[in-house]
Amino acid sequence: MKTSSQYATIITLLITLLAAAAVLLGILADFRYNFLEYAVPAFPAMVGTFLIVQYYFSRFVKQKINPIFKTIRSHALDEQEQSRKAGREDIVKQLDREVQVWTTNKTEEIRKLRQLERYRKDFLGNVSHELKTPIFNIQGYILTLLDGGIKDDHVNRLYLKRAEKSINRLINILEDLDAIGRLESGEFKLQMERFNLVKAVEEVFEDHEMQARKRRIRLGFDSSYNKPVFVMGDRKRIMEAIGNLINNSIKYGKPGGRTTVGFVDTGENILVDITDNGIGIEEENLPRIFERFFRVDKSRSRESGGTGLGLSIVKHVIQAHKQTITVRSKPGKGTSFIFSMDKA
Repeated sequence: MKTSSQYATIITLLITLLAAAAVLLGILADFRYNFLEYAVPAFPAMVGTFLIVQYYFSRFVKQKINPIFKTIRSHALDEQEQSRKAGREDIVKQLDREVQVWTTNKTEEIRKLRQLERYRKDFLGNVSHELKTPIFNIQGYILTLLDGGIKDDHVNRLYLKRAEKSINRLINILEDLDAIGRLESGEFKLQMERFNLVKAVEEVFEDHEMQARKRRIRLGFDSSYNKPVFVMGDRKRIMEAIGNLINNSIKYGKPGGRTTVGFVDTGENILVDITDNGIGIEEENLPRIFERFFRVDKSRSRESGGTGLGLSIVKHVIQAHKQTITVRSKPGKGTSFIFSMDKA
């Protein structure tokens, strides 16, 4: 295997020999004197020329060829490792391999950029659609009132209430987007504390009691938890995540159904299992349910006032705690969300 230095030496030697041959031919063509008179001074001159050319050519190789490796490498090697590899491997083969690696990495980067571009377009389209609905509703109600509806006591009060409902929906969307943005950027700092998970879930049940009662859905634990279950986390954010999951179970639950919360002690962690016997989710939709604005049943979600951001917020809250969340579901049978928490 030839190295860059060996290639430089060979090329320099060839150049020197060609130059010497040209000079010798010129001398022989006009030969009049003793050959030794020319050969003795010519030999050291040729050696000196060889050394000078080799020096400058080797420096050229190091300055122009070696930086190519550093530029196209996907991961940097330290100088010692780089020299060791260059010393034992043919430079042409090494360059070919590095170019192939560089090409593969760039192809993957382009694929990811295209994927992000598609995601960006979908996200902007979804945001536009979600904001457009309440804004157009508000505009319609106000125009109706300006056209004379404000003089009708029944109409003006009804339309003002509807406009307020659309405004609240608009505020919820913006607040959820702000929450996701802060979670993703790392601006949001978790307030970690030791708290009783059983008590936190009971408070969430109380907050959703009226909503569950309207749909005749029972909220409760999967068994009796007489002792507290202590975990470490941001109590407010975990309650928000559990609240979003329970809210979804109510919206997509069957009238007369149930939603249960259970805990499993795995030793180092506590698994939180939120299960309902609602309409369930189709298998092809499961990988996408944590995407922003993704809805399994779009018309039903909008009727119930959902922003389409609840599950995305849940995912980010759990990930901010360096935990994981999974989902299992069967259409017509129900859905289970399971996430982990650190024991305290």
